[in-house]
Amino acid sequence: MVFGQAIDGLEEIYYVEERDINSKPINPVSRKYPRNYIETGISCIDGLMTLIRGQKLPIFSGSGINHNELAERIIRQANIKDEGDFAIVFGLMGAEYETAQFFRKNFEENNVLSKVVMFQNLSNDSSIERLLTPKIALTCAEYLAFDLGKQVLVILTDMTAYAESLREIATLKEEIPSRKGYPGYLYSDFASIYERAGMIEGRERFHYTNSHSHHAK
Repeated sequence: MVFGQAIDGLEEIYYVEERDINSKPINPVSRKYPRNYIETGISCIDGLMTLIRGQKLPIFSGSGINHNELAERIIRQANIKDEGDFAIVFGLMGAEYETAQFFRKNFEENNVLSKVVMFQNLSNDSSIERLLTPKIALTCAEYLAFDLGKQVLVILTDMTAYAESLREIATLKEEIPSRKGYPGYLYSDFASIYERAGMIEGRERFHYTNSHSHHAK
């Protein structure tokens, strides 16, 4: 769950430290130039829109296009060529129960759960939780990458559900709406999430992200 409550039937999670989930973006001066890539096993991505370490790869889909299957394939097949511990942090926002089960079932059947940390927010969960999901996922990724020295891939889906929750909360707060009712700070809020990903000079392992967005027509 988004609050760190285990739902996999295993023992309770015991934490070793507490962190503020509202981390700051990486200083552009300290960013390392991205050169390597993550192999996804999907030819149109690997050949045309390569997922470069330290950068973002947004994926937009229209109505009727199953973006969940694409996200699941990326998680299942993602790999790095060089040596190093590889981990995936998956933030699922505003999903139906069947969608969450689809991801979990496929992860179990393909034996990828050992490398995946999953934060799950369902459509019947509160909007506040949905706004916390990507921040908690990125905080976990930063710990795995910068403290434990792992190569980390972050996948967030879908950001449209996040934006709609942001609009709902802004409406309840009676904030002045912008285009289509979204708050004026929507894109700066997106940037505060996306720019937390990247490679830092002097680090042996880096944190990179794949941001998966769904925009219905």
